[in-house]
Amino acid sequence: MDITQPLWFINHLVHIHVDGDSSGGALALMDERGRRGDMPPLHVHRRDDETFYVLEGELRLFVADEQIVLGPGEAAFAPRDVPHAYRVESDEARWLVTTSPAGFDSFVREVSAPAPAEELPPAGRETDPAVLTQAAAKVGIEILGPPGTVPG
Repeated sequence: MDITQPLWFINHLVHIHVDGDSSGGALALMDERGRRGDMPPLHVHRRDDETFYVLEGELRLFVADEQIVLGPGEAAFAPRDVPHAYRVESDEARWLVTTSPAGFDSFVREVSAPAPAEELPPAGRETDPAVLTQAAAKVGIEILGPPGTVPG
């Protein structure tokens, strides 16, 4: 798949800027955009650490029992083996995600669809939880609860 291809990942628009192939497996770097209320399933990464850096808007990151509100220019770390999720708090938000080592990028590719344009997917787009869970497990990500679930 073309590394520059925009993707519809769950309810987000994603660009994978650096993948495991181009970094020798060291890391992955993705640019994500989502709308108010968007949340991934509660999950835990068993093989990689994840860092969030907000470019536009506001994210609320739920890491273990902590809530961290991030605005433009702010970052937070979600270490491996710690359950986490996040929620878009502004009308739209755009953020960078770095995972180290790489692997999350292959999950994103597997469960995404090519975006037909540089725009968010339709609101409420359905994603099959079983497909997400199975693809996530291949890269050491465990899905712990549906979207809207937070740790603790």
